[in-house]
Amino acid sequence: MENLFTNLPADTSLEHIEPLLESTTVRIERIVSHGQSTPDNEWYDQEENEWVALLQGKALLQFDDETESIDMQPGDFIHIPAHRRHRVESTLADRPTIWLAFFYPAEKTT
Repeated sequence: MENLFTNLPADTSLEHIEPLLESTTVRIERIVSHGQSTPDNEWYDQEENEWVALLQGKALLQFDDETESIDMQPGDFIHIPAHRRHRVESTLADRPTIWLAFFYPAEKTT
């Protein structure tokens, strides 16, 4: 048994992505941020769908097709469809922000 809130990385200079489970259809990751954000003018544009929950900390999430940022608090979750451009504007610098992310294939269109 493991716990999502224990064994946090000691190095806070980098965001840490830890695979928890991976199969041909799903990938689950614990992401630990300490003040990290997506570099200015860069966007995630993923091939997969992502469902992500914020477990601890705080984050601002921005979508390319929206003007308002989303203020994520513990317990908040969001579904990000494949190719919906998004970025993390900020996470807390003084304590860990812990995310739980599920990635799964986008439905194929014919």
